[in-house]
Amino acid sequence: MATQVQNDKNQVKQRIPATMRAAVYRGVNEMRVETVPVPAIGPGELLVKVATCGICGTDLKKIHTGSHSAPRIFGHEMAGTIVQAGERVSRFAIGDRVMVFHHVPCGECYYCRKRTFAQCPVYKKVGTTAGLEPSGGGFAEYIRVMDWIVNLGGVVRIPDDVPFEQAAFAEPVNTVLKAVKLLNLAPDETVLVIGQGPIGVMLAALSARSGARILTSDLYPERHAIAAKFGLNHPIEAKSENVVERAIRETDGRGADAVILAVGGSALIQTAMAAARPGGKVMLFAQTQHEEATIDPGAVCMDEKTLLGSYSSSFEIVDEVTGLVFGGYRHGFDLTQLISHRFPLERAAEAIEIASHPQADSMKIMIEPVLGAGAGIGDRAGGT
Repeated sequence: MATQVQNDKNQVKQRIPATMRAAVYRGVNEMRVETVPVPAIGPGELLVKVATCGICGTDLKKIHTGSHSAPRIFGHEMAGTIVQAGERVSRFAIGDRVMVFHHVPCGECYYCRKRTFAQCPVYKKVGTTAGLEPSGGGFAEYIRVMDWIVNLGGVVRIPDDVPFEQAAFAEPVNTVLKAVKLLNLAPDETVLVIGQGPIGVMLAALSARSGARILTSDLYPERHAIAAKFGLNHPIEAKSENVVERAIRETDGRGADAVILAVGGSALIQTAMAAARPGGKVMLFAQTQHEEATIDPGAVCMDEKTLLGSYSSSFEIVDEVTGLVFGGYRHGFDLTQLISHRFPLERAAEAIEIASHPQADSMKIMIEPVLGAGAGIGDRAGGT
């Protein structure tokens, strides 16, 4: 690994090109791989060569709903190598391997003082871009990292023995751990996680760290097999079993102490509420669009069930998250096991199409400008 890392650092000394390839959002359901200028950086900023970028559900919603104007370059679960540093950058150097957060809170406003960092006005600004309207930029060869991201802790060095693909999970793991912490789980509790895509598996695995018993529900047995690699051994086959009845049966007739909904949309909110015990908690994690939903108010009032939400990351837990992700790669929390597909940038539209229509054999999908670069060493890189 050390030899490969040194080779990576030597390669970044090469001349930075004037143009690059990027997957550009041109309108609802329209993605084109185009040649665009490499973004210029200013004082205090960094230029990072992207090694890998995960496709997130929020990227897909933006692409399919037209919630954001075009053109844009999305992608925010990214890791790569610094190839250029602006004036006044002192804590980072060319050749550093880094993962980058695209949002960073100011740490001083009312929302930051109340520890709801995702509502901070500075946090709501996107601080990484591959050009065009700042939108993450990870679906490109290079990204510009703006000065407040650099200054406020949004750039994290990756240890030499941790591949880029593992490091890219730091952003989604942060969002997951934030939600789990809000539930304040105890060892004598039972947690039901509905949905075992990559986020659902991470929610379940991190919930298990509390000592609680974890039930997982999904339509696909293949996903339960992947979850089992993370010690999740109480699957509910949602195609053939009644999830609510099983949760109640597994808890002496009470229902789960906490239910985490890791599936988007409002269709399963009632199921989650029904599966929770009186006085239990329901965490909405994937409901990242405003829409109406039917909720029984009596379940909240008379049954004293608590409905919670968690969105985006918390900068209180960055050190804990990077410890989990970087240390976990060495000690059994290998998140690269969640990757089912890797696509070169030129096939980004195909990657997004597969991610948009999850199947039994599709989990985390990565876009890598140079296929295999995300592994960091080459022995973990694979084809589609």
